[in-house]
Amino acid sequence: MGIAADFVLIVIAGFCGGLLARALRLPLLVGYVAAGVAVGPHTAGPTVVQIRDIELLAEIGVALLLFSIGLEISFRDLQPVRRIALIGGPIQIVLTGAAGALAGSKALGMAATESLWFGAMISVSSTMVVLRTLSAAGVTSTLASRVMIGLLVIQDLAVIPMLIILPQLRELEDALASVARSIVIAAVFLFAIVALGTRLLPKLLRRGLAWGSRELFLVSVVAAGVGFGYAAHIVGLSFALGAFVAGIVLSESEFSHQALSDVVPLRDIFGLLFFVSVGMLFDPNYVLAHIARIAFVVASIFLGKALIFGGLATAFGYGNMAPWIIGLGLSQIGEFSFVLARSGLSGGSLSKNTYDLALTCTIVTMALSPLVSSAALPLGRAWRRWRKPAQPLQTISLPDEDFDAHVVVAGYGRTGRAVAQIVRAAGIPLVVVESDHALLGDMRNEGFSGVWGDITREEVLQAARIKNARILVLTVPNRSTVELSVERARRANPLLVVIARAVREQHVAGLRKLGVDAAVQPEFEGGIEMVRQVLVRCNYNDAEILRLIAKLRDDLYREPAD
Repeated sequence: MGIAADFVLIVIAGFCGGLLARALRLPLLVGYVAAGVAVGPHTAGPTVVQIRDIELLAEIGVALLLFSIGLEISFRDLQPVRRIALIGGPIQIVLTGAAGALAGSKALGMAATESLWFGAMISVSSTMVVLRTLSAAGVTSTLASRVMIGLLVIQDLAVIPMLIILPQLRELEDALASVARSIVIAAVFLFAIVALGTRLLPKLLRRGLAWGSRELFLVSVVAAGVGFGYAAHIVGLSFALGAFVAGIVLSESEFSHQALSDVVPLRDIFGLLFFVSVGMLFDPNYVLAHIARIAFVVASIFLGKALIFGGLATAFGYGNMAPWIIGLGLSQIGEFSFVLARSGLSGGSLSKNTYDLALTCTIVTMALSPLVSSAALPLGRAWRRWRKPAQPLQTISLPDEDFDAHVVVAGYGRTGRAVAQIVRAAGIPLVVVESDHALLGDMRNEGFSGVWGDITREEVLQAARIKNARILVLTVPNRSTVELSVERARRANPLLVVIARAVREQHVAGLRKLGVDAAVQPEFEGGIEMVRQVLVRCNYNDAEILRLIAKLRDDLYREPAD
């Protein structure tokens, strides 16, 4: 069967590797790479025969992967954190790349060109791993998470100049002329692609939809991605680069969400081919022979990237736990390093040893990333207890005299703002506590009394007059912050009524054990309201609607029987 038999073997191996990765709570792509090792030429057992043909098919997987990431990039996501993303992002890439290149040259004995490739590969973090980790923790809307997402967008965009510049560095003495020529070609190509794509692509897609053919829409979307990629290849640029640009061109159109949903299944299948092909080039004997070297490099990457990201977050004014969350959360190497490594190896810029080192470190850092990220809050609190810094406080419109029986609302995001507005409309005095300094201006403009700081800090609780408060409403979408705030607020005011946000439905029981008076799960409550609207339009009477909704709430919020 030739390549068909190889394809079947890869899909089955990838499926088994994916199951194993999920069982171990690792990213799927780690399982795919492990599957590639299992069916590769360096291990016993079933082996892929037509490796070169599979690698050619894998190039489509790279193109579709970058095309879909381009579709997901939204420059609107950068607005809340545009300063650190647009300024700090490039600074981080340069600092990390320079540190990696210096370490590769001086400590690891790499050639000058290889060290530059190595620095570029470790400068990017994993969008897939970070987003999956944030989603699993239910903290995608926190300030630190928004900063991380903004920095990831900039890193994804930085792959464009990397794919243009790095292949021209094989001969350093001629690199300047080659880079300049490539930049000019790329600039002309990108201008033509953007000009053509923004005018022609939406019209073509709109025409396909007007004919009522979803199949034709899918074909046109895939044709745009691989077609632009092939156009880039013709002018001497990366095939993947053209697909990435095509995704960005479509990302701001009204077709972006449907195009992404349609192309994802194809991307996942061809992406499987890519990650398995990456694993097939990996030699397990290298790991056994260089395990101490790999452990040293992995530890250095985690530490170095955490310090750079955390330092940048601090320099741009993010305090409290944000530098720790951002630093450790982005300290792994990303999936784009696979793309860069394959490009460097196929172009002769990377030796097999450097490729194996980069591949191994990428896999290990991705696998350990959730564990490293979970250490951010404990390490941050331990550091703060050791340093015992003065808590920065800034208050708005707080009267000199103590409040009496007021409400403290922690968090001024969408939920907290709605709570604060209704509490004020009811005539109840309140104080808002918010750790994002950028929201302090919004609080001031809307006339709220507030405190800037971390609600878990005793100094901040004291500034919010927690001892005299009647109710504490915790709207922050971070489980650890909520639990620590409950403990310290109750210590200061044992009679305090606490209403807390449950990040996930399974967190309700844990909050109840802490003595929270009421736990609220916002997504569940949103579903309740949608159900109520359905029942109203199905002509259910009010009493029956209330009975059904009460049962749903009781199933989630009731205290378990002893």
